[in-house]
Amino acid sequence: MSTFQDSGLNADLLKGIEKLGFKEPTPIQAKVIPMLLKGERDMVALAQTGTGKTAAFGLPLLQLTDPAKKVVQALVLCPTRELCIQIAKDLASFSHFASHLRILPVYGGSSINVQMNALHHGIHILVATPGRMNDLLRRGAAHLDKVARVVLDEADEMLTMGFQEELETILKEVPDTARKLLFSATMPKQVATIARKYMRDPEEITVGTRNAGAEQVTHECYTVHARDRYQALRRIIDTRPEFYGIVFCRTRLDTQEVAELLHEDHYQSDALHGDLSQDQRDRVMKSFRQRQIKILVATDVASRGIDVTDITHVVNFDLPDDYDVYTHRSGRTGRAGKEGISIVLANLREHYKIRILEGIVKKKFEHKKVPTAKEVCDSKLKIILDKMVNMETADKELAPYLPAIMTAFENLSREDLVKRLMTPEFGELVKAYKNTPDLNVQSHQSNSFDKRNNSRTDSRDRGRDNDRSRERVREAAPSHIHVSPDTAMAMVHINLGRKDSITPPILISLINRATHGPKLLLGRIKISDNYTDFEVVTTGAKKLVRNLCGVAFQNKEVAASMVASVDAPHTAPAPKHSSHARPDFPKRDRRYK
Repeated sequence: MSTFQDSGLNADLLKGIEKLGFKEPTPIQAKVIPMLLKGERDMVALAQTGTGKTAAFGLPLLQLTDPAKKVVQALVLCPTRELCIQIAKDLASFSHFASHLRILPVYGGSSINVQMNALHHGIHILVATPGRMNDLLRRGAAHLDKVARVVLDEADEMLTMGFQEELETILKEVPDTARKLLFSATMPKQVATIARKYMRDPEEITVGTRNAGAEQVTHECYTVHARDRYQALRRIIDTRPEFYGIVFCRTRLDTQEVAELLHEDHYQSDALHGDLSQDQRDRVMKSFRQRQIKILVATDVASRGIDVTDITHVVNFDLPDDYDVYTHRSGRTGRAGKEGISIVLANLREHYKIRILEGIVKKKFEHKKVPTAKEVCDSKLKIILDKMVNMETADKELAPYLPAIMTAFENLSREDLVKRLMTPEFGELVKAYKNTPDLNVQSHQSNSFDKRNNSRTDSRDRGRDNDRSRERVREAAPSHIHVSPDTAMAMVHINLGRKDSITPPILISLINRATHGPKLLLGRIKISDNYTDFEVVTTGAKKLVRNLCGVAFQNKEVAASMVASVDAPHTAPAPKHSSHARPDFPKRDRRYK
């Protein structure tokens, strides 16, 4: 299919497409539209966000829906309110000349009574989030027994967000004869399980490389110490005047802190996280879409379903624990055929993650240097000068006031005038960056790290793959310390265990990332199959539990709680940890910083 006219779409839909300015179908649209219109088999389509998936499934749904039957004939399930609204708007736009079709988005955070009333009057296509769809089914307000087609859009994200039970409940309400269409950016095990369980001999369509990143995205890595990440972020933004993007943080607290720092430093920024009310979230997203906000600082869960096509940059302030999450993050830019840049702020211990990500996105990362203070100032000066030179002047409006202005400036030399002109904006920038250090981790540090790592690998693993992976984990472990005998300890329980690939070094890395300021003292660690208990110094335990809750780890949301206080901590020196030792051996004493 080279044009939409060749796809088999009817005249009304073609007029709607033309009105929207669509010229040629995207690769996913060219493959999917004819197959949905003519075929009968279920379908699994793998393609990155921003490739035109909504039109790929939406146009055939509109054409195959019978307006004479005032029942729900097509159901589209998606992960978030924003995406739900966007899909419904797109379908309405496509069907501009087929206005007899009724489309309804249903989602949490809005009146369920209004949605129930709309369903009562007859809806042809229902676009829903899993949670609200289940609410409507429980109340008997929605009936899916006449549904002929079900679309699971961004299925991987819905499962990552924990909607598997809701999805299965909904799919059981749909007739076995209904055609099921699954669209996803990646194909993790959970998505494959849903496909096997509820789909009949599905056709698989892959646009690009399975589980890979978007082709239009360039990946950059800046190596800095963890304490310097915010300053590195500022310098990167300051040298990119076109920056309009999302900064991803791991926790709600980090998100809020980074957004507040950016706001204090006079950047157009705001935060998006799970603690915001729906009204606050809507306000932030409206400001971002209208570019009143240029920098959106967000958690992964809060950012699901953001559909903004012009995002130029994505910054990974923290790398995610789940590598598929990186694919989703980077997919927020480089959409609709436009180029984008995904930036990672990494420390030396995270370099092995970069190598893994390169394999996933099928691209090499560009390792770049954080701009120096002089480079930032030089770049900013060029931007200011270009703006001033090309500025349009209000000649007519200024004319009456020009004599008074010239009189005020007549005793100033050209140099003095320029200094006064540049001081308000550029002078403040120069002051801010005065005497600031180079943030890059020096190359000799990187080399010594690589040599140390290679030596360690050569001496201990004898080339065995399993031992190499253990060494990577050990690199993430911080240095060991002794805990004072009178240090009060508390016991913390988390819902991650051996089945979630938790080891002491990984646990410590997780704790360090959730800790702000000095690292916490840890005592004994007991890892079971489904949970882990560990001792932590009492003074930081409550804050640690608060920061850990809600963190995403391996497609699972962390739940943490205080268990008990430990009044008599162990005083024996902590032995050097070996990843070969059983981590849950109760008498072994481990203390880490």
